[in-house]
Amino acid sequence: MQRTAASSNRATEALNLLSALQNRFVEGLTRLTESHASSQGFTPVEWFRDEGVHGGGVRFETADGELYGRGSVNVSQVHYDDMPEKKLGSASAISTIIHPAHPLAPSVHIHISWTEMKSGQGYWRMMADINPSNENEAEREQFLTTMKNAAPDQFAEAKAQGDRYFFIPALNRHRGVAHFYLENYATDDAEADLMLARSVGEAAIDGYLKILTAALDNPTEATEAEQANQLAYHTLYLFQVLTLDRGTTTGLLVHNQNDVGIMGSLPAYVDRDLLDSWIARMQPPQDKLLKALIDALPEQNPALVNEAVKQKLAAVVRNHYRAHPQAIAMQASGDSIPPTVDNHR
Repeated sequence: MQRTAASSNRATEALNLLSALQNRFVEGLTRLTESHASSQGFTPVEWFRDEGVHGGGVRFETADGELYGRGSVNVSQVHYDDMPEKKLGSASAISTIIHPAHPLAPSVHIHISWTEMKSGQGYWRMMADINPSNENEAEREQFLTTMKNAAPDQFAEAKAQGDRYFFIPALNRHRGVAHFYLENYATDDAEADLMLARSVGEAAIDGYLKILTAALDNPTEATEAEQANQLAYHTLYLFQVLTLDRGTTTGLLVHNQNDVGIMGSLPAYVDRDLLDSWIARMQPPQDKLLKALIDALPEQNPALVNEAVKQKLAAVVRNHYRAHPQAIAMQASGDSIPPTVDNHR
């Protein structure tokens, strides 16, 4: 089986950039594991959209190691060159999440994608956010400064959009402490946009690796309270991804051929009781969604989120929004809402 690529030159340029960013991040994470004499590695896993006819992707994943509890660095390209009835030409993306095992080492989420219509119009989506279980103001300022240097002209807008996107109304708080998000971004200068995507991606990767290296090279033993904070924060992370994240929902509604990859951002363990305490805060029909997600988790607490559970959770989300399509409007948005779901159908 072989993955085909999109015919568009801009989609090819985007995929080349995203693959280079993937290699940059995996190599950096691998160097870190080697410097700690750890055997934990990142295993490539390939997936195919319609047996490769419409593309697919490869992710490098790791789990349950000395340094990383969960980690996924996924690059994919889906295209519909042979389907004239679809408005979408191609979608190329890198999506990555690293959840370190140590409670005092922050998680990171990075997503950069190029979406191109058959008309030739397209837009970038650039996200980078640092997610500590136990907040560290110095790390927050360091990450924000890194992103500001990477995109000085766009930083104020990106920070504002990120703060809106990662706000959780039901809990009156944010996921993460430092947010960068450019939604539906495009100018008249395609080359400049590509270079901005490169600058943002490289800065987010290198900036996080610097923060992570400092945290792991000089580790402080975590207290019981800090360990408890990690479980609570990972529970919040799953909650935000599965009830508010528009990108996750879009991917699950489009197809079911990469559910485990799409759910690659989920942490290893979550607190069922904490999730249950949030049901009463949810507006209908999202209260039903959260209840169904909890029911899909193992009964023991903390609940292990393994591959089988990820597939169950993916099915819950997909079925919920097919039954309640109006609820998609209740999901997070930085500013404008790209018509991604409609264009994929």
